[in-house]
Amino acid sequence: MKDKVLLIIPAFNEEKNIEHVVDNLIMNHPELDYVVISDGSTDRTPEICESKGYHLIKLPVNLGLAGCFQTGMKYAYEKGYSYAVQFDGDGQHRPEFVLPMREKIKEGYNIVIGSRFLSEKKDNSMRMIGSRMISLAIRLTTGVKITDPTSGMRMFDREMIQEFAYNINYGPEPDTVSFLLKQGARIGEVQVKIDQRKEGESYLKPVVAMKYMIRMLASILIIQNFRQRRR
Repeated sequence: MKDKVLLIIPAFNEEKNIEHVVDNLIMNHPELDYVVISDGSTDRTPEICESKGYHLIKLPVNLGLAGCFQTGMKYAYEKGYSYAVQFDGDGQHRPEFVLPMREKIKEGYNIVIGSRFLSEKKDNSMRMIGSRMISLAIRLTTGVKITDPTSGMRMFDREMIQEFAYNINYGPEPDTVSFLLKQGARIGEVQVKIDQRKEGESYLKPVVAMKYMIRMLASILIIQNFRQRRR
């Protein structure tokens, strides 16, 4: 599947959003393939997907982002896709930016991040202060400037698809981005716009977000020095 892109859509209890996300892809972006990974959802997410005939992998238990994403990457690798995109099931990510990301990755990158801040400034909220700190930690440890390390919209080439599918059992988080940079991966960014959730609330409430930032900083600055790839 030369140049074909697969959108991997992790979905845990996204019954209020999943129809909007997938129907938009089907009607307006038929050039993009997708698969919904229902991550042990306890609401009607899998039933909605099945009734609508969506491409669906239904996990019997909740594996979390790492396991859910790895499932999607294994699917992408076995089906022969050249590129895979981490694409949220809550309506925040816009599919019109996928093809510009593909053009960028063809310049020789392994990963392209959909950045909100490549040409726009971050505000002074606590979350953006945390994002700045993570960017600084990545730059200090790798020498590479990543403007939006917490963006969840990322494209991966064939090499990275295999890597996430079979060689590393970690989620696509900023500390993994830092780890892969140290391993020689080339990472680029493309300016995108990311919408608010269509329905429901983000799990990253203030206290959870602060704990997440602290965990990422500790991982990037300390733990990554001891991490190894499986071979």
